[in-house]
Parts: sequence; structure tokens; C-alpha cells
Amino acid sequence: MTEKAYYFYVLVCADRSFYGGFTTDVTKRAATHNAGKGAKYTKLRRPVRLLYYETFADKSSALKAEYAFKHQSRLKKERYLIAHGIESTQF
Repeated sequence: MTEKAYYFYVLVCADRSFYGGFTTDVTKRAATHNAGKGAKYTKLRRPVRLLYYETFADKSSALKAEYAFKHQSRLKKERYLIAHGIESTQF
């Protein structure tokens, strides 16, 4: 039996802002954002690019990661991404 995976993901928007979210299908969710059918925030800032994602075994942990990311300053978000292997030139 295959266990369901949950993801926390970060998009970089056309205006270079970050958007953090939660999903069970990262590729499909990024495409939804780019189609203008995702969050209001990303609809106005397209195109968006998937910058980072992390896999969790349970929904609660993924949602906690999303919440923590969204409540950080821009500088702390950048530091988080760099600490997780994303080069600053990518954002």
C-alpha cells in the first residue's frame, strides 16, 4: 500500500516575491497557479516558478511548515531557502 505524501512548497513569483503553500501534488499545483486558478496572491504575480518543496508523511507537519514559512520576514525566508540548498541567484 502506497502512503500519501504531503508537500510544503515555495514559488517565486514574477515580482520576485515568495509564495508558500501546501499540496499533495506539487507539479499540478504549480501549473494551477500559473493558469491563474491558484491563490489570489499568485494570480496577480504570474508567471510563478517552483523554487523548493519538501515532502512530509502527514498533513499536519506540511501545514505547520507552510504556516511557519508564511509568518517569516523576507530575510528569514531567504535564509531558510539557502539553508535548504537553494542558491540566492535563483530568487
